[in-house]
Amino acid sequence: MLQFICCTLFYCILVTLHQHNLQILSVQPLLVILLFSGHAGDPVCVTMGDTVNTVYKNANEPIEARVKDLLSRMTLKEKLGQMTQIERTVATPDLIKDLCIGKFKYICTLNFYFVLGPKTIEPHLLAGSVLSGPESKPNENSNATSADWADMIDGLQKGALESRLGIPIFYGSDAVHGNNNVYGTTIFPHNVGLGATSDPDLLERIGAATALETRASGVQYALAPCIAVCRDPRWGRCYESYSEDTQLVRKMTSLITGLQGKPPVNLPNGYPYVAGRNNVMACAKHYVGDGGTDKGKSEGNTIISYDELENIHMLPYLDCIAKGVCTVMASYSSWNGDKMHTNRYLLTDILKEKLGFKGMVITDWEGLDSLYEPYGSNYRTAVSLGINAGIDMVMVPIRYQLFLEDLTYLVESGEVSMARIDDAVERILRVKFAAGLFEHPMADRFLLNIVGSKAHREIAREAVRKSLVLLKNGKDPHKPFLPLNRNVKKILVAGKHADDLGYQCGGWTSTKAGASGRITIGTTILDAVKETIGDTSEVVYEKNPTTKTLSKHVFAYAIVVVGEAPYAESRGDNSELIIPSKGDVLLKLVAQQIPTLAILISGRPLVLEPSVLETLDALIAAWLPGTEGNGITDVIFGDHEFHGRLPVSWFKSVDQLPMDSRKDSYDPLFPFGYGLKSNV
Repeated sequence: MLQFICCTLFYCILVTLHQHNLQILSVQPLLVILLFSGHAGDPVCVTMGDTVNTVYKNANEPIEARVKDLLSRMTLKEKLGQMTQIERTVATPDLIKDLCIGKFKYICTLNFYFVLGPKTIEPHLLAGSVLSGPESKPNENSNATSADWADMIDGLQKGALESRLGIPIFYGSDAVHGNNNVYGTTIFPHNVGLGATSDPDLLERIGAATALETRASGVQYALAPCIAVCRDPRWGRCYESYSEDTQLVRKMTSLITGLQGKPPVNLPNGYPYVAGRNNVMACAKHYVGDGGTDKGKSEGNTIISYDELENIHMLPYLDCIAKGVCTVMASYSSWNGDKMHTNRYLLTDILKEKLGFKGMVITDWEGLDSLYEPYGSNYRTAVSLGINAGIDMVMVPIRYQLFLEDLTYLVESGEVSMARIDDAVERILRVKFAAGLFEHPMADRFLLNIVGSKAHREIAREAVRKSLVLLKNGKDPHKPFLPLNRNVKKILVAGKHADDLGYQCGGWTSTKAGASGRITIGTTILDAVKETIGDTSEVVYEKNPTTKTLSKHVFAYAIVVVGEAPYAESRGDNSELIIPSKGDVLLKLVAQQIPTLAILISGRPLVLEPSVLETLDALIAAWLPGTEGNGITDVIFGDHEFHGRLPVSWFKSVDQLPMDSRKDSYDPLFPFGYGLKSNV
């Protein structure tokens, strides 16, 4: 009887607080949960929840109603948890649900739950999202399959669903040219090669295939596409950019439609959209101006006027927003000295208010740690500046305890307002509801059979052949060297890149920086040549042929493949841009003795000395083609015509950089848009 009287009195107090818009945890007037300890003098904890009319769990309710309902039920801790993205190496199902008071035995009387017995554990969701860093894989297994990934992610998701409110996480991965972190998936050409295709329909199909293979692994969030406009190939992320030309980059944003699905015509501008469980949330990055930094320095400073920033670098974001992109990632770079992660004018005033973006803004990896020197210092100040500037979710990803402690302090001290927190969480929840995560939180195992499928590899093969740019075809323009005769007696294939799948795929494949060798399933250029030539033809492969080797055989022609080793981000910053490993020496050695087709594997234009170029019979820019080397032989042996056009200007010397095709001084080796045909 005493318990009933106490419960009734407390219920009346809470209803009064609720009527005055005061909140204790999640206050709903219909139901009260009182937690009584089994021991006199122990503290009492109170939570409330309306389980009769749970709007946010009803898929038939409008998204905004679901967001409002769920937000009203959330504690401060749960809200801050939603703003936190952590790395899988620190994530466990138990961590996903914070260890707080809960899991009780209930006796239902009237509209009240009386809770009897000692305190146990109630899970409160700690993280809104989990991601894998580039080298982070299930069980640290580099050959982990999509099924292995799905098992791991579903385990974490189970922890999220067991939390007090059952808010699902979304799992993020750098699926930037296919689901490239996972063994056996289809790896498409990097963006610079796709820019050479100038084919938005192809990009949409690539996006759709990537979405299917990504969802098969349990990942719901692809950290792609990079829509940087690369103005200087010295930048280590040049290959992540479709082009130096803003309008071409805008066309290539069709990848988002493939990843997320085609939005309905009546979708409000700026509203996030995901068509269904065969699609993923996309991420337009890196906002804004990352491709325009001084001297192409990674994470550097873009020194231009606002009008130039808008007309060169910001326009592709308008297209992404119109396509319903779910998230935008802030750039490590600065604009005229101001860090993008703390730039309220660009993140809030422009992106959210002027452009009307209703999705979620996320930091880059440890984006807040990078704001001060030494790295990671003044963290509380960095958190305050970032959140107040308009960051909604922080890719912490390791020091989550410190982040949550500092953000809690900032809110409780008033330095970060509850209105800013609620805005951030509303955006995160809006994206989760739009993505259908509450209805379909787990991996769809029926998609596993499509991973690395023939249909997807055919799309990638098409992308490879359309990306190839023919820069030279014959020493005499009236006597084209290509297409090659596949029925000659003996062919030399030379260069490490001819038989190295890792080099062929480039960075962001299996690991961040990429690797050498058979890092996944695919076809090297050498494999493809052997598959294509006639039955009576012989292929001799020499990684580094010598004059003595060349003199031993009579070759009809040589295919020499040289280029860059894989790299990513600042590791790729390069002020010289020469062909590595004395590739130019190899080209001259072979071409001086044998008619030679040179294939350049690179993420950007490289120096081509006149003495090298004059020696070659034919030259192809193949970019970073991915796993489907057959796309190259499709074209060089004449089954398909060359299609690609240069998405970037090919300089004569690095002294000309950065180049601008609009200036009178523009004098490239090969201009933007250049590309020959072989007239097959």
